[in-house]
Amino acid sequence: MWQIAIVLIIYLPFVILAGHYLYRVTMQQKTWFDPVLNRVDHFIYKLSGIKQVDMTGKQYILALILSNALMVFIGYFLLRIQSALFLNPNDIDNMEATLSFNTIISFMTNTNLQHYSGESGLSYLAQMLVITFMMFTSAATGYAACMAFCRRLVAKTDTLGNFFVDFVRVITRILMPISIVVAIFLVSEGSPQTFSANETVETIEGKVQDIALGPIASLESIKHIGTNGGGFNGANSTTPFENPTVISNVVEMLSMMLLPGACVVAFGLMVANRNKKIIFGKQGLAIFAAMSILLLIGVVTCYVAERSGNPIINELGITQELGSMEGKEMRFGVAQSALFTVVTTAFTTGSVNNMHDTLTPIGGLVAMFNMMINVVFGGKGVGLMNMMMYVLLTIFIACLMIGRTPQFLGKKIGEKEMKLIALCILIHPAIILLFSALAVATIAGVAGITNPGAHGLSQVLYEFASSSANNGSGFEGLADNSTFWNVSTGLAMFFGRYLTIIIQIAIASLLAKKMWHSDSVGSLKTDNAMFTFLLVTIVLMIGALTFLPVLALGPITEHLQISS
Repeated sequence: MWQIAIVLIIYLPFVILAGHYLYRVTMQQKTWFDPVLNRVDHFIYKLSGIKQVDMTGKQYILALILSNALMVFIGYFLLRIQSALFLNPNDIDNMEATLSFNTIISFMTNTNLQHYSGESGLSYLAQMLVITFMMFTSAATGYAACMAFCRRLVAKTDTLGNFFVDFVRVITRILMPISIVVAIFLVSEGSPQTFSANETVETIEGKVQDIALGPIASLESIKHIGTNGGGFNGANSTTPFENPTVISNVVEMLSMMLLPGACVVAFGLMVANRNKKIIFGKQGLAIFAAMSILLLIGVVTCYVAERSGNPIINELGITQELGSMEGKEMRFGVAQSALFTVVTTAFTTGSVNNMHDTLTPIGGLVAMFNMMINVVFGGKGVGLMNMMMYVLLTIFIACLMIGRTPQFLGKKIGEKEMKLIALCILIHPAIILLFSALAVATIAGVAGITNPGAHGLSQVLYEFASSSANNGSGFEGLADNSTFWNVSTGLAMFFGRYLTIIIQIAIASLLAKKMWHSDSVGSLKTDNAMFTFLLVTIVLMIGALTFLPVLALGPITEHLQISS
């Protein structure tokens, strides 16, 4: 446990510093890098014809959707002709149509679900020009939407800023600098960064093996910084070239935790009184604490489950002193594997350093439930937006209980907002459950299930939970490179990403246009420990009511079967 505690302790000061920096970037205040980066930004604006004018909510969403759509079309075209382009030393063929559809939707929605093996499915050019490029742009899209959402909540006007300006500033001031630093560190640890073709070597056992090379370190850095998760190699961050050492493992975990947590800190600073210097705004602290409690519950549960081992293996007389080590790397062990599992599903990154299909049923349940509630910090930007829906719902429920008018940041929460909040919260479970039902009810869906019974259902639930939450990790026991699975998960990723963003911006817009009311003695406090407790309770209650029946048929049944 001490390994887990050290990582979490290191995380706190870094996330606060990053949050203050994100706040300054978001509010377009001065930073140390402005003298250089202002020139870079203005060159991009001039080259692209970007006019730095404020947008309304409709204009902001339209700019977001159209820019993402254009990148989807270009990326799809490149995947379909990659064999004819340069930087393809391993002679990788063009990607099949439905797989190209799934891949391009996956990376544009910040999901990075992979139904292909990276080292054998993509050329170096496609890895950089499509995959790595979209890791930057999808992360920037999510963060831009989140900060526009936050600005709208605290604003008194009908403008959110400019999407293209936010988009560019996130890349040049946040994603690019941090990614360069992390990439250099990974190279120093042993990750390749080369255009050389794969090396064929003879192993010590006398076998012949291909060693996959390529521009791996540059992809790995933004993969975690942008909460993307797609691996250069099929085995993702379990491979020594993607994740060489225990130190690189810690850095990769901190990388994917950094910006989602910093978004909450930045929001707290936006809400707080900026006339005095503060470290952490009280409103942001209440939300951060709720997310942290949910994270710690998941970490402890997963660690205990994996440390306890598999009862069936115990019955075979095989020692499990190290815990359940099936599917895990010896250099990471149970502690760092369990922490990585919870972090990658809580922060919706999708990177894996162990095989999730071999987790104990309870360990797999924790990973699955993180994606089902999708608010334990979540992906870069969108995690905070999802949690804000639960914040508003908690306020509404609590105020009904005490007979007060629901109000947040001086704005009354009315009938129209509550309908949209309910719709936004229900979209995510609807996508997971409806697509899962379709998969187990059709021949094409069942054909991909490789395990019988409860574990087979868990594979299906995990796949669609990962898709809808824009996470991208998988149990990997599923035979998912088929027309059914490529199209169905592609649609789940698309709807899970864009429908919620559109509704959330609409909710913030409705609240921004309302008259501001000062808090009174009878107003519900939303920045104290009691509200944090209420928020955690509501999240767990809604998650349990929504998903407990289907979880009982999957991982819970499997746990009872192997424990009996």
